[in-house]
Amino acid sequence: MSTLLFQPHPILSDKPPSYDPGESCPFICEREAQTLGGLLVTRVLRTPDNLAYRWFGERDWQGLTWSEIARRAGHWQRALLADGIKAGDRIAIMLPNGPDWVSLDLAALGLGLIVVPLFVNDRAESAAYCLAHSEARLLMLPDPVLWHEIATADPLPELKRVVTIAQSMHADPDRRVEDLETWLAKPKPIEEERYEVRERDPDAVATICYTSGTTGRPKGVTLTHRNILWNAESGLRAVHADENDHFLSFLPLSHMLERTVGYYIPMMCGAQVSFARGISELPEDLLHEKPTILIAVPRIFERIEEKVTGTLAKASWLKRTLFQSAVSLGWERFQRSMGRVLWCPRQWLAAPLQSMVGEPLRAVLGGRLRFAIIGGASLSEHTSRLFIGLGIRLLQGYGMTETSPVISVNRLEDDDPTTVGLPLQDVEIRIGDDQELWVRSPGVMRGYWKKAQATEAVLDSDGWLRTGDQVEIHGARLRIVGRVKDIMVMSTGEKLSAPDMEAAICRDSWFDQAIVIGDRRPCISALVVLNESARNADKRALLARLNATLSGFPGYAQVHSIEVSPEPWTIENELLTPTLKVRRHVVEDRFAAQIARLACGR
Repeated sequence: MSTLLFQPHPILSDKPPSYDPGESCPFICEREAQTLGGLLVTRVLRTPDNLAYRWFGERDWQGLTWSEIARRAGHWQRALLADGIKAGDRIAIMLPNGPDWVSLDLAALGLGLIVVPLFVNDRAESAAYCLAHSEARLLMLPDPVLWHEIATADPLPELKRVVTIAQSMHADPDRRVEDLETWLAKPKPIEEERYEVRERDPDAVATICYTSGTTGRPKGVTLTHRNILWNAESGLRAVHADENDHFLSFLPLSHMLERTVGYYIPMMCGAQVSFARGISELPEDLLHEKPTILIAVPRIFERIEEKVTGTLAKASWLKRTLFQSAVSLGWERFQRSMGRVLWCPRQWLAAPLQSMVGEPLRAVLGGRLRFAIIGGASLSEHTSRLFIGLGIRLLQGYGMTETSPVISVNRLEDDDPTTVGLPLQDVEIRIGDDQELWVRSPGVMRGYWKKAQATEAVLDSDGWLRTGDQVEIHGARLRIVGRVKDIMVMSTGEKLSAPDMEAAICRDSWFDQAIVIGDRRPCISALVVLNESARNADKRALLARLNATLSGFPGYAQVHSIEVSPEPWTIENELLTPTLKVRRHVVEDRFAAQIARLACGR
């Protein structure tokens, strides 16, 4: 293996910590918290009456302080103990983001239970597999209907208790099922609820987080309290947040990016978290809650960009020119602030243009946004330029569930949007064969739950984890260039990255989703899902438009034939994972007839 060890960046990573280890930390450090339950206790001791969480109830927004959430979690702990749940048992959470998710998570972690988060919109069969594989003893989910869908797939005899948030109109024949109100009423009332921390070992397993694989069965990533706390602290040192910040949480908490960065980091620094009602209500929630920090996937901002582009297409020449000038000058101003441009002759125009053109877009995001952390997939340079040029900072990062999850992130003061930033402090990297990134850090998982062979395939005896991602290093920053397994080798011997081509295609407003097919073939073809604006276009026009998006690729990347998918790809029809990744093999199987028609020159 050819190896390149990461050398500390001369500006940031070489610096000593911003605090004296013998003095108090500006936020709750890993060494002080020890465990995730300890993190809550320490936060309550520091700021008991500060607002911790907000969510929309039946009619209006409600909130809980840190001391109130601790008392609530303490009550839930007594309900868990009443069911005979003991340290080391697994309990599963299949809920939307909100105070119930947080209450059960904190209750379980304090008692030394292992939390298994499940996507609330996952397929019943997939959820049943995760529950059976983890041997979960308790499951909490929204309603009895969802439970019966799961039970139909697998009766799950190991499951001792099923708690539904909603009450059932009829008595459930399955005696394991109770609604939340009944479950919480079982413990004897006490004068004052207290949160208990029984788990004090930082190296105890805190969670088994199942990856929503695009192929095969999900794998359960085992992460310890230390893994997650280290990652949260290191992330907080890289991208600063404090008690004055306000997060709006809308990515599922079953996604480790949202869980670590959007839930545990706010607890570390004392920031407030509001839980959005859902993607459809997100625009309204942004306006009402006015967050300062967002955690998002690229698609959120790509959707906004598409709407802006569509509006601009109908605008006057003057408005289009002003908009493009604002983006261009704002980008130059940003580059100068990063030290990459020494002189910008038109800088005096940047601020007024950015204010005039960018203010409406910033208002859509609530008007107070300091930055958004982008992860889960690559953000296009074009999208970055647009938002940064208008004064909206998007900080791209990189990670994976197996690393708790953050590996690298751009900083406000050191941001190169063409990369995924500098590795976190204490992250070691090396480049193996095929440019594959290997990582070693205190955040690397213990292994895959009950899958020793799969663990050995990615984690060596020295603690190095192979990521499967191909990278380049630019000035100590990481740039993701592809996936080791996603390289198409054409019958001509040429190699291409399918994800890179698909991302380029989907940046065009005509195409919502796409896969390219070319492995062991003499030419490239594409299967696409169209946006509304392209529904009436013929195949010749579609092909021309699609190839225009690939102008930056080699000539042999030209697509020779195209077919339109007869249906969109969604989580519901099992063509997307819960994290919105295309299940390529399922798509290829489902639309085999359409793909069979794809050939060179057709």
